[in-house]
Formats: sequence, C-alpha cells, structure tokens
Amino acid sequence: MLARHELFPNVIEMNFQARRRFGCCVYLVFSKNEWALVDIGYEDTVDEIIDMIRQMDFPLSNCRYLIATHADADHVQGLQRAAELLPGSVTVAHPAAKKILETGDRIASFAEIPAQQISIEMPTFSIAKTATDGDTLELGDLKLDVWDTPGHATGQLSFRLGNLLMSGDNIFRDGCVGGIDAHHGSDIPAFIESLKRIQSSDVEWLLPSHGPAFPNNHALLQATIDRLDQYQHMADFGTCAVDWPLLDEWEDELAKGTNPAG
Repeated sequence: MLARHELFPNVIEMNFQARRRFGCCVYLVFSKNEWALVDIGYEDTVDEIIDMIRQMDFPLSNCRYLIATHADADHVQGLQRAAELLPGSVTVAHPAAKKILETGDRIASFAEIPAQQISIEMPTFSIAKTATDGDTLELGDLKLDVWDTPGHATGQLSFRLGNLLMSGDNIFRDGCVGGIDAHHGSDIPAFIESLKRIQSSDVEWLLPSHGPAFPNNHALLQATIDRLDQYQHMADFGTCAVDWPLLDEWEDELAKGTNPAG
C-alpha cells in the first residue's frame, strides 16, 4: 500500500502525493468509503494517477464524482479516459462547460490556440451532471459547496470544503490569474467579482488548479483585483477592456486644439 500524503484532512493533491508535477493540480477528496476527483489533467497522465489512487487503497468502484472546474484542455483532456477507468463515477461540470465539452469547441477549451501553434487532441464526451452556484455535492460525511467563479473561463466553478476552497484558475500564490482571452470566454468584470467573493469570504486556504496551496491573503487578492481593474481600461487588453480613457482624453484635446508640444 502506498502511504497517503494528505495536503489537508480528507484532501490529497496528486502532484504533492507523487512529489513531482503532472500538470494541473488534481485533488482527491474522500470521506468514509467515497472519493472524488476535482480535475484530472491531461490524458497521458490519467492511468498513472488512477494507479496511484489504487495503490493508496481507494477502491476504484467507490469514486463518486469526476469534477471539472472548467473546460480547459489542461484540466479535462483526460476526463473521458478517467470515466472509462472509473465507470461508477459521475462526471460533473457547469452547464456552460458541459456545452463546450460536448460540442468539441476547441477554441473555448484552449485545445486550439493558432497564435501559439498549440493544437492538441480534445475528445468530446458527455457530462452526466451539471452544477451551479448554491448546489452541494455530497461525499460521505462531507459536502462540497459549489461556487460560480467566472472570469478566466466560461463556466468556471470553485468548490468549498469547510475552510478550504478549490479555486480553479482564479488566482495563484504569486498573485497571477488564469489567462485572460476574450476568445476563451474571459470576462474581466466577472473575474474581479469572483476575486472579491473569495477575498471577502471566511475561507482560510485556497487550493488552486496550478501551483501550491496558499492562505486567503486579503492584500494579495486586493493587489490582483486592482491590477485587473486597470486592465479594464487599458488597450493592452482591448478584447476584454470595457473602455479606453485615453481616447476620450484625446477627443477632448482635439476639440480644444491642445498641442502636446506646447
């Protein structure tokens, strides 16, 4: 039997368990005889992850849920393979993520990013159960409270377990956030609201989809919120910005005949 290395009580993170990086964080949440996975990552690591779970003495037949925080390929490319290995489990995602995964939208899932010459396989598959804000997923004696946390991607969910929040790609320990791209469904005002919700909550620990867990630090969240607020008004993020004040200023200067050279 493989010794279990719990990140927090009832939570094992598979990269931490293996002491090496597979890809995105894969959280195994367990209670009594039931367990669930939050995200699974790329297809080529699924078999190894499931074998590690078996070696930790988790009966494969007792996997209740395979949960997707959102539909990005680096989080869910292996979901179909996992469902094949764990046929008793129920796949779970937000309705918007379900649509992306079932229709094979390669742009929205980040499987296809022509500008970066990224093109990876992304199987289409069905999602058995949808979840939205206010829903609860029961697992043994535990309850995972579902939060809608859009901004980075359409249909991104976070999952609260007591004082922990499996927070997807909302924010990472260095204050960075998941990629912002309008073609991907990013929405900066929604992103800010999601971060404010996390910041104002009494959640103590954030368990992100990339990188290590870290405390719910008000100052860190505020710095990120302030930065994203700036993005709303900057040409740098033109496809996501809500306005560009410089052009309004220029229009006023033109009307007044202001010469920048004095």
